[in-house]
Amino acid sequence: GLSVMRLDGTPVVERNARQRFLPASSQKLLTTIAAFHYLGDFDNSGWPKGTVLSVEVREDAESLPDVRLIIVRASDVPTYVEYGGADLGVAGKDVLMEHPEAELYEPVDLNIARCKLMTAGKKDAEEPQGRLKVATKFVESTKRFYAEQGQQVEIIKLYGSMELAPLVGMADRIVDVVDTGNTLRANGLIPMEHIADISSRLVVNKASMKTKHARIQQFIEQIRKAVKEQAND
Repeated sequence: GLSVMRLDGTPVVERNARQRFLPASSQKLLTTIAAFHYLGDFDNSGWPKGTVLSVEVREDAESLPDVRLIIVRASDVPTYVEYGGADLGVAGKDVLMEHPEAELYEPVDLNIARCKLMTAGKKDAEEPQGRLKVATKFVESTKRFYAEQGQQVEIIKLYGSMELAPLVGMADRIVDVVDTGNTLRANGLIPMEHIADISSRLVVNKASMKTKHARIQQFIEQIRKAVKEQAND
């Protein structure tokens, strides 16, 4: 069978009509896409919730009878896919950038959950004396960005609420994903330097791509078709 990763924790897309991943003409993908939080017009009332970590696709999903869905934390998706815990997965580009050495194929940009990875700081703040302090959970991306700038910084790893770090004097800057910028502004911060454009990506285990090539390629083409149809919707 084919193992497919589901995201758990941070949803990959807002559930509203304008951001539905699946157009009406792609109903055959509903079962798998539902597992990725792309609910569209799907009635998910019969799906298990809570602590269920692995489920088989429903028997009436004729186009995907061999798919098993695995539920993990979003930040663990690259690791599960790389080490064969799943054949395919969906992860944000921000997560993938934190795993630069991961042996993964990244065949499809799903073109959803779009945002930007940026630096941010206090408006009109004076330049710090000495090394810049940067708070972030995106440690690898932050290291690479400032190294490319030729700037030495002290990175403070946080797992959330990065916006508080400059407010309490713990950091001069933060690096975080930015959508509207409302959260930054609400905390007296402004977006500053652009690091990368972020969106959700389909990733594939390299060994699985060889041993299950026909099945995985079929799945990839289905996803590409759905993405294209959504773009034209």
